Amino acid sequence: MNFAGYYSISLGVLMIIQWIFFIFTGSVPDISITPIEISIHIFIEILTAVILIIGGIKTLKTKNVKLNLVGLGMVVYAMVNASGYFAQLNQWIFVAMFAVLLLFSLYSLSLLWKGETNEKN
Repeated sequence: MNFAGYYSISLGVLMIIQWIFFIFTGSVPDISITPIEISIHIFIEILTAVILIIGGIKTLKTKNVKLNLVGLGMVVYAMVNASGYFAQLNQWIFVAMFAVLLLFSLYSLSLLWKGETNEKN
């Protein structure tokens, strides 16, 4: 479960850093075309990041994985969604990056799920 905890914390921190960078450099994609949609998208991604960080910490400190399971579920959706966005733009390096992150996220989910079900038995 340590991998899943550290992975969640790292991914959450990186997600927040990414959006801070995009916002402060004025390079938020589609902000002038769909400002409401992208604002909601950013809010949900920041919420996902916060849940990942708190869930990762709880996993490491208390072995309680429930919040981490929620955060990783949210991030799986985000990875699939981002892959579609970048595939539409023919930016395949980003699609590949999100595919790798998706695999790590699914692996973390499987570790947490196994740990959760083993503790109940």
